[in-house]
Amino acid sequence: MRQFVIDELRPEEVDRIEEFISQSCEKASLGRLYWLDMPDDLLAPMQYEHRDTCAPYSAAIELADRKVIFELLIRSRQKLRCSCIGYANEHQRQFILNFADTVISQCGIKA
Repeated sequence: MRQFVIDELRPEEVDRIEEFISQSCEKASLGRLYWLDMPDDLLAPMQYEHRDTCAPYSAAIELADRKVIFELLIRSRQKLRCSCIGYANEHQRQFILNFADTVISQCGIKA
């Protein structure tokens, strides 16, 4: 799985991150998993074609004990398998990394 991981976090940092993410993203039905929705203007051509049946498209964000994981797989939240599901393209990847940078900045995470 391709992912961007921020680890070695203190528990209070994870709590701040979860509070921020819970205000910005939709919580999934499992544990500490959240959905970062892709804007329509960033969808790949096939995702755009499938938006009526497969959207919304999202990247998963998972919070663990001392880390936060930003997955780089763009999933359909309607179907488990479809040809429109795949790893983030350049623009989608940048969107996810920009969101991760925002999380780090807004939550006061230091190096």
